[in-house]
Amino acid sequence: MANEMTKGDIKKIEEEIEYRKLVVRKEAIEAVKEARAHGDLSENFEYYAAKRDKNKNESRIRYLERLLKTATIIEDDKKADEVGLFSVVDLYMEEDDENMTIKLVTSIRGDSMKGNISIDSPLGAAIKGHKLGDRVYVNVSSDYGYYVEIKHIEQTVDDGSDDIRSY
Repeated sequence: MANEMTKGDIKKIEEEIEYRKLVVRKEAIEAVKEARAHGDLSENFEYYAAKRDKNKNESRIRYLERLLKTATIIEDDKKADEVGLFSVVDLYMEEDDENMTIKLVTSIRGDSMKGNISIDSPLGAAIKGHKLGDRVYVNVSSDYGYYVEIKHIEQTVDDGSDDIRSY
């Protein structure tokens, strides 16, 4: 399956790969060398910790490179008066009788704790393309769904401030 990303997502991933290869990798190798110099490796916690950190960095690099290989670049084709990628939306959650503000982002930037909701999530997919005042049904599963009302839409652009998720 291809990962849908914007040009901004691609740029951020390329920058992180470069940083990890040029800075973090060098620091990790140096930490392993320093820990190895402390003697007996069988009881050297610093050595194993340094090796673990080095391996985590290499794993993250491989993960990001795989993301780029499978990436499909998407453009936002929303109209000025409808919800689309990078729109900040105020929603009224009928079931909870609460208001909520979210920002629609690509799946790689989704972070519900920060209010960044993926366009591929049930909520993101349901409201995408809708207009101010629309009452939208969010289908979560075959047994459950809920209604939201779009109270305000603010159109924004990809400013690069949303972090790429780290696994």
